[in-house]
Amino acid sequence: MTRVRRGYTARRRRTKIRLFASTFIRAHSRLTRTTTQQRMRALVSSHRDRNRKKRDFRRLWITRINAVTREDRVSYTYSRLIYNLYKRQLLLNRKILAQIALSNKNCFYMISKKIINKNQV
Repeated sequence: MTRVRRGYTARRRRTKIRLFASTFIRAHSRLTRTTTQQRMRALVSSHRDRNRKKRDFRRLWITRINAVTREDRVSYTYSRLIYNLYKRQLLLNRKILAQIALSNKNCFYMISKKIINKNQV
């Protein structure tokens, strides 16, 4: 049997893993087994947190809209506002509504007053 010189493929694989884990600290960036475990953990976390990020931003937008709608000039609830938006078929998502509520409150008040007045008539 001829002698098989191993190491080229394995070394390339390990280098690839080390490049991914170069920002990790201490043994997590130096030792192969620990690096592989940390890499798997990092990928799982990033996958999970992509969905969590969407959820968290939606919660933030809802909170902001609700805070502005409960102020003195509107005195309305978030759920009534969203219900009436759908009823009037206004295509404004929560992200845009939250931006309007933060940057231009007068515009937001005008939108909410229009919705309230059209529903009362």
